[in-house]
Amino acid sequence: MKAQKVWFENGRIYLLTGDGREGSLPIRIFPRLYNATPEQRDNYTLSHFGIHWPDIDEDLSYEGFFSQENSCAEENELKTLFTTFPELNVRQVARNAGINPTLLQQYIDGYKKPSELRIKEIETFLHRLGKELSDISLSKIKD
Repeated sequence: MKAQKVWFENGRIYLLTGDGREGSLPIRIFPRLYNATPEQRDNYTLSHFGIHWPDIDEDLSYEGFFSQENSCAEENELKTLFTTFPELNVRQVARNAGINPTLLQQYIDGYKKPSELRIKEIETFLHRLGKELSDISLSKIKD
């Protein structure tokens, strides 16, 4: 496979192949790319197999852009939850639930599937947060 073009747009990395196929992935599932500067992202080399960013020591294979599991991340309950309640901060929820933030984002994006135990850990934190929020009484705050 030969790459013709690589670019970043709207939180995704895109790949256009020589035969006209286009694939994309969310950059947030690749912490090094996500946290890289635009200059670091623009400094890459192409090989017959993938893309290499020497400044951040990151490599992505071309096949990853077109693999079945990445081709369309399906809707899932976590994605629905974080879409319905944009007030929830993914990183803070992950930290408080004892989960790596990047892993939680991969669960939300549908690139990885959480175990029943993980789901329970997330639910336990959200229920605790809901209880704490419902116990708040703003009438007790004085001027």
